[in-house]
Amino acid sequence: MNLAIIPARGGSKRIPGKNIKCFAGKPLIAYSIEAAKASGLFNKIIISTDSEEIAEVAKYYGADVPFIRPKELSNDVVGTRPVTNHAIKFCIEHLYQPEFCCCIYATAPFLHAKYLQKGLDSLKQHREKSFAFSVTSFPFPVQRALIKTQAGVSPMFPDDIGKRSQDLEEAYHDAGQFYWGKTDGYLSNQKIFSHDSLPVVLPRHLVQDIDTPEDWQRAELMYQAYVQGQPSE
Repeated sequence: MNLAIIPARGGSKRIPGKNIKCFAGKPLIAYSIEAAKASGLFNKIIISTDSEEIAEVAKYYGADVPFIRPKELSNDVVGTRPVTNHAIKFCIEHLYQPEFCCCIYATAPFLHAKYLQKGLDSLKQHREKSFAFSVTSFPFPVQRALIKTQAGVSPMFPDDIGKRSQDLEEAYHDAGQFYWGKTDGYLSNQKIFSHDSLPVVLPRHLVQDIDTPEDWQRAELMYQAYVQGQPSE
């Protein structure tokens, strides 16, 4: 049995009401709920929120809100892992024992059901691993990064700054969409960003952080371009 957990705290400061703000015609959180539902992978899709308003929107789009998140897990310094683990423990105590759990961010309008499926398939195929999460490649070699100094600029990796791009190893970063994990893995001390995890590689055009108003505008433009580029039925 599989559990989806979508953390959605109220009180966003940089983009007020971000999780339920209208994005290309729908509340932002609706895209994550709909992708989870479309995947057909989950016995339950739970929203962990401290906001009654977010809870009502989430219910409208078909998610469950079996609890209101405790205050001690609702400030802006609490990480995602404690919030996810709280929801898992609630599910075990009140609903059922999931085998796999997937934390899905509420700010993932580019999330596709097929990548959720790839993550779960990958985790099942590699039973020695505990997690599988979305990543994407950097558009430019990180080994050629520069840092600002009082004198001007300096290479972050001096030994690599002169190398050709094709001679440098491709680097990836967290895509911020989903994090599959075995229930025991989540409730253990294992770290997600470690050798205990598998990467699910996404194309860069399906990845965009939404943390600032500028991010939001860029994401909407990307989304509109993506939708317009899809073949009509």
